[in-house]
Amino acid sequence: MITGSQIRAARAILRWTADQVATAASVGVATVRRAEAADFEPVITAANAAAIQRALESAGIEFIAENGGGDGVRRRNRRPSPDQGKTPDELTSENDG
Repeated sequence: MITGSQIRAARAILRWTADQVATAASVGVATVRRAEAADFEPVITAANAAAIQRALESAGIEFIAENGGGDGVRRRNRRPSPDQGKTPDELTSENDG
């Protein structure tokens, strides 16, 4: 399950308000605020936590599970760079993305 800290961080990355998260997740804004109040597992139903997670993931957020360094959040790279796979020698003004 995602943590309150991850929800706060994801919202900050997206620059979303609590209202925007609530709308995207089809939950009440009080539910989002209650979830964010906990640093660890939020005090909301599993269904609401899953709805918030799906909404944030749909907006481009990737949740990183704790792997010894702590749980985290990052923006998912939705579009590969047009230069991905090119070495610096292969880059030209025509293929510079």
